[in-house]
This record gives sequence, structure tokens and C-alpha cells, in this order.
Amino acid sequence: MDNAEAHQFAREKGTAKAATMAVRGISIPYMKLVYALKIEGAERIPESGPVIIAPNHKSFWDAFFVAAATKRPIRFMGKAELFEGAKGRMLIRLGAFPVRRGTADEDAMETARAILRDGGLLALFPEGTRVRDPYDLGTPKRGATRLALETGATIVPAAITGTERLFIGPFPKPGRVRVAFGEPIPVEVIDPTPEEAARILDEELWPQVSEQHERLLSHPGVIAAGIAALGIGAGVAAKRRRKR
Repeated sequence: MDNAEAHQFAREKGTAKAATMAVRGISIPYMKLVYALKIEGAERIPESGPVIIAPNHKSFWDAFFVAAATKRPIRFMGKAELFEGAKGRMLIRLGAFPVRRGTADEDAMETARAILRDGGLLALFPEGTRVRDPYDLGTPKRGATRLALETGATIVPAAITGTERLFIGPFPKPGRVRVAFGEPIPVEVIDPTPEEAARILDEELWPQVSEQHERLLSHPGVIAAGIAALGIGAGVAAKRRRKR
């Protein structure tokens, strides 16, 4: 399907409940087993109404880890090249819709507006592109806050760590992925102006994302703690043997 057909299909059909439930049933246990997925603050995601979840962006898979935090159908953008061929319809039924990178894609924005006007849940990455360095964040843009002001959608800041290297070639690389959600930002009574979009981004949204991201990075992982504990235990045992 071409770009116009993909957006029409995304607006009219949306996610397929049976397909998304099947994928969740397989992927969430896999995420927890292989990547020790831990989710914090998921109760802050409103259970109904238009919502934009705004996380930092490390990997194509970020939206799938965010989706694991809520039973609500979640929609997200993917680069237009992914929707070529038969897999395009499958991706749309799993919640994705195309965006053309490097340009102001009004088709993608209109699909996002349609999702939010229908009271949907949308994951939108303010950085606009992936930032592979695990310790750095990119420069956020106003797209998420502008869209929230246009539609009255609540914004939920989020941070994600550990998704920048999920594979070694085609094989999974066990690690630790953490997702944390900040305090919701209601915007329905705020004038939808560029100035307000910039203010919300700079003063409310991105400070929360940055704070959560820094906190996740500074928190010792279970694996690291277990290794440290083993090391300490081995050291104590060695000292006891030397004393004997």
C-alpha cells in the first residue's frame, strides 16, 4: 500500500484486538524473562480519554515496551519504509502508522489527531529520532505538546532505558529494560498557541522525562546487584577459609 492508503487504513481500521492480545501474550513474558522488564508508575496512565505518552527514544522497540505497561490499545508512528509490502497492514493492525522522516508529514499528524479525537492512546517521541547513547537525551521538539493542545489530550511523560542494544546480530542480548511514567499533564484549559506548546515542553514535559531517565540510570539493576552480592559472598567465604 502507498502512504495515503496506509493512513486511510490506519484511521478506519486501527488495531486488531485479537492480534494485539496474541502479541502481548507472547511478548510481555519474553520481555520480562530476557530483558528483566520493570515498569513503574503505569497507574498514572489515564484509563480512558485521549492521552499522549511522551517518552525518550532509544530503539524501534521502545513503543512495544511502553505498550506493555497498559492494556489500552496504543498507537505509534513508524518510519514509512516499514510499511512497504504485506507487512504494512500487519504493523497497522498492531498499532503503528507511517511517518515520513525529515519532513513535516501532515498525513501522519492528521492520523494522530484522528486517534486522539476518538479518545485513543498515542505514543509520541518528542526527540523525533533515536538517540543511541544510553546516557544522553536528544533535543525535544514541540510536536507532542502542540498535538496535545490541539486535541485536549493529557500528556504522560515517560522515560525508558536499556533498549539501545537488545540484539547481537539476530540474537537477543539479555539485559535490563526499565520504563517509568511521570505525573500526567492536563492541557484542556490551556490556549493552543505555539508559546504554550513551548512552555509545556520546556517547563513540564521534558524536565520530568529527564528526571525519570536520570533516576533509572542511577538505580542499580537486579542483575548488577546479584553479581555484586555474589562477589561479596565469595569474598566473605574466602576470608573465612583463610582464617581457618
